[in-house]
Amino acid sequence: SRFETCWPALMKDSHGVIIIFNPEMPSHLKEIEMWYSCFVQQQPLLDSQCLLVAHHKPGSAGDTDNLTLAYPLNKLKLIHSNLEEDPEDVRMEFIKYFRSIITIINESRDREEMSIIS
Repeated sequence: SRFETCWPALMKDSHGVIIIFNPEMPSHLKEIEMWYSCFVQQQPLLDSQCLLVAHHKPGSAGDTDNLTLAYPLNKLKLIHSNLEEDPEDVRMEFIKYFRSIITIINESRDREEMSIIS
């Protein structure tokens, strides 16, 4: 794609990746595999540093139960967002995700400091 040359700059020193997709578009399901491969596996980031958001447009069927993702995407935290129905749920999930990223950053910083001291 046109933006691939920018990817290394986007990835540099990133601590987390949020992939938002439309679950009703089959092409998106293929694309998120590529995004995951490029932005998570090749960095490498932990799976816990990646959040998948299946975004349901207003008025869409929004079938949240039947979305099954293939390995390795099925290992990732997946949330469904439908801002008409439950924006608060989505907000809470984002807060949990950001907290987990901060914890990972702090733990790796502590490890680095200990390795410098020892």
